[in-house]
Formats: sequence, structure tokens, C-alpha cells
Amino acid sequence: MKVNFEGKKDNLQYYVCPNREEMGKLAADIAVKQVKKVLEDKEEVRIIFASAPSQNEFLRHFTASKEIDWLKVVGFHMDEYIGLPEDSDQWFKKYLEENLVNKVKLKSFHFIDGTKNANEMKRVYSKLLAEKPIDICCLGIGENGHIAFNDPPVADFNDPKMIKEVALDEFSRQQQVNDGCFVKLEDVPTHALSLTIPTLTAATTMICTVPGPTKKDAVKKVLHDDISTECPATILRKHQGAHLILDEEAYGGE
Repeated sequence: MKVNFEGKKDNLQYYVCPNREEMGKLAADIAVKQVKKVLEDKEEVRIIFASAPSQNEFLRHFTASKEIDWLKVVGFHMDEYIGLPEDSDQWFKKYLEENLVNKVKLKSFHFIDGTKNANEMKRVYSKLLAEKPIDICCLGIGENGHIAFNDPPVADFNDPKMIKEVALDEFSRQQQVNDGCFVKLEDVPTHALSLTIPTLTAATTMICTVPGPTKKDAVKKVLHDDISTECPATILRKHQGAHLILDEEAYGGE
């Protein structure tokens, strides 16, 4: 892996790589090492995964690893839309199937089902999450600084829930168009189910992979602004095991 430089802001360790490919390699290397470390003491490792183009390179290198006993990996879904047609290609479930679940044989993967009753899904998923501690959270950062679908208007660092239904702000919905996931804003669902910020930060290790120039402003806020829900990802600076892996375009200089 090539790393231009690395630094630390509060508790957050960050790395700047020359391009997306090297970023993905480094993120995968950190994840593989953490999985192996967890499995030295536990029978399984429980990992939350994000669904976004920002995760493409990371997941490609991660799933190529021959060092992991994948049958000891239990996966969780970070967020999912509500209200898409059942056969839609835009479900985050489909992204995770194509980029993770169909590539390696996991012990299990627990999907959030956006076609089911939201209250029932929240009850079932909260129970699954609470069975054992989460070891690793693999995530990205939105253009508005969100983590999962905790956009600034709904983000709560002390949220009592493990998963909740959220209204997506227009900034977040537009990002889905910018990422090429939808043709136009009107096609993007207005609501989703999302793991809450305390659920994400309860993971022992957080591996946050952020590429591209559209994330530059959010990254600058994460590294320099006060820790607040105005940029939810600033909470990473309070986490003892958080890693932020960037490419040069996302970093954009101090």
C-alpha cells in the first residue's frame, strides 16, 4: 500500500493515499488485521458494512483476502431505503450481495428489509444487533457529513435507539444521484432505515473509507470543525479505534 502521509486528530487516525486503489488496499489491510485479531479471542467477528460506491475498492480487496476464515464472519447492513419497488436495482441489499455476500462464504449476513413493516424490522434488527458486541464498522462519509443515513437534521450522538426510520434530507438524496445510483432526485426515496450513531460507534474498530473530490468539504469539517451533529462524522474523533482512509482528492490539503 502507498500512503502519502498520515496524521491524528484527537483520537482519529487518518491516512492520505495517492488514489482510490491504494486507499482501498489500505482500508482492506486494516480490516483484515482487525478481523484476525478479533478471531484470536472470539469464535466469530461481527461487522457492519456500508453500501456505497465509496466502498468499491475496499470491498474488492477485502473479499480477495485469503487470510480470513470467512465462515466466522457475521455481517450487518448499515442502512436501507424504504419504499422502493421489490425488484429495484437500487436496494442497498443488492449492492452488498454483489460486492460482498456473493463473493465470500460468510457465517451469516443479516439484511435490513426495506419492504417489510418498518416498526417490525426495527424490532427484529435491534434484537440481532444486541445479541453480541459489534467488532468492526466499515463505513463512509456523506457529502453532508452523514454516517449511515444520520443526516445533520436527524443525527443524535446520544440516540437511545439502535436503528430508526429517518427522513432523508435533499442534500443526502442528491448525493445518490451524484453517485450514479439514481437518474434524478425524484427517483430517490424520501425515507430509510438507518443504524443510529451510537450503534455505529459502539464497534471496537471503525474503518472509514472516503474517496473523491465531492467529499473534500466534509473531510475538512471532520478534521477541523467542532464535534457536533452539524457534521455527524466529527464523532469519529472521539472513538479510540477509528481509522479514516482518504485519497488525495478527498483530503484536498489542510
